[in-house]
Amino acid sequence: MAVAVVLVLAMLGIVLHPLKVSDQIDLATQQQMQQREEQLRQEMTRLQQEVEELTQEPQSGLFLKDMLFATWDLGLFWAFTGGLVPLLGLCWMATEQDLDKSGSSREESSSSSDEEEEAPLKWDPGSNLLQQMQLPVLRLANTCKVVEELVADLLHACSLVTLKTALLRLEPCLGVGSTFEGWSPRRDTVYSLLVPLKPPAGHCFHLELGAGGELPERHGCVRVELQCLCRRQQLLRDARCFLHQPEAELRSNEGPCLLQYLCTDSCLDVEKSARWLQLVVPDAWQLLPASYHCQLTVLPSSRSCKLWLDNANGRSLCIEILLGVQQGDSGVFLTSQEARAGLTSSTTWLESCTVPEMLFFRFVATQAPRHSCHLACLQLFAHLLEGTGFSTYCLKTALMHLLTVTPLTAWHRADLRERLDDTLQFLHRCLEEKQLPHFLLGNERVPREVPLPPAFRAARPLNLFQRLAHEPAAHAQALREFSQLQDRLRSLS
Repeated sequence: MAVAVVLVLAMLGIVLHPLKVSDQIDLATQQQMQQREEQLRQEMTRLQQEVEELTQEPQSGLFLKDMLFATWDLGLFWAFTGGLVPLLGLCWMATEQDLDKSGSSREESSSSSDEEEEAPLKWDPGSNLLQQMQLPVLRLANTCKVVEELVADLLHACSLVTLKTALLRLEPCLGVGSTFEGWSPRRDTVYSLLVPLKPPAGHCFHLELGAGGELPERHGCVRVELQCLCRRQQLLRDARCFLHQPEAELRSNEGPCLLQYLCTDSCLDVEKSARWLQLVVPDAWQLLPASYHCQLTVLPSSRSCKLWLDNANGRSLCIEILLGVQQGDSGVFLTSQEARAGLTSSTTWLESCTVPEMLFFRFVATQAPRHSCHLACLQLFAHLLEGTGFSTYCLKTALMHLLTVTPLTAWHRADLRERLDDTLQFLHRCLEEKQLPHFLLGNERVPREVPLPPAFRAARPLNLFQRLAHEPAAHAQALREFSQLQDRLRSLS
């Protein structure tokens, strides 16, 4: 503890001396520091009370509280960060105030443009189509970058909070879905990120894909198995063997263990894992400078960690953190996304291709012209499809096929109109043939830079329009809706 005090005093000498803020600003920041200190004191008191209650409760009721108890073992860490975080917050606020002063005129001059960016997207049939394609693609990409960096910092803080536990290891996050592919069909965007999970030392994951479902929508479980660490324990003394050491002794030395707290019948439990992360995130959030400017709320969710962020400017965004276990070295994961109807088991994980699809669009971005129009095509069609029975996923699949058969040099911004027509022609041909192949299954044109399991490349193509082949009424309706889509696009010319 003496070391922590010395470090805090050293930070005071280094940080506070060169700030040169006014007395008024110093008083305001001092009050915020005092409030933060009181919040930390209350948090420590709460944890103490939970630890006392923990020792009085039976073994069967320990799960939720043990997740917080696992953070208590970092006493020296909390003692240091309890003083360091307010100091970093002070530096952050002082710097932000200087930036605000220097950039206030710039913000005022750009306020009108910000309002235009925030306005709902409207299409004017009387204007030139190319002029209307100034879509917020760049703005979306910048926001995605900020969100990805923020979640990466949050996950790092979660790793610090759970450092002394033998639970899950959180790998760097991956942005997935249409938002991180560079386009989004809606303005109320949810930023979805996938966090790969790794087992702690002495454990391993074994994926068991069920017989139900077919590629790429299989479901399965993640079986957790123990590995012997006796030799490592003797040589390095940095881990304990869960396989050959008595459970009572392990609990007293290592805290909660994976099989006991996050598994059901030796299988990793989706809901328990999501709940564990939901409990860790609020404590980890307090370690970030962003906690001084943004309010974080954990939203109810049984299979993911959904976060709502509000900043001081009144803006907000929604982040969904999905958990996943990687299939070998491929980009396909078993994820915690919402289960389909009829799959109610909390140990069921669903196969997802969101990462390979995101990697495909990243690959295209490196090969296509700087002002490629493929994302603008997706954004425009997503708007035109509103109110129709067509799914944006089918349209995205059609465009991904086109990106592999049309030279990427032909996707310049000036080629937008031609590429829109090509997409419609390709989609119309698929409707007439009642055949739209899944992009990632049995497709030799998928770049090798997109890692897929061998079963995906060797699989027979999956027809996304299979329903149309068996239901004439649905096929006729799809053709009528396609005609409406053509009319809407012509009206924008």
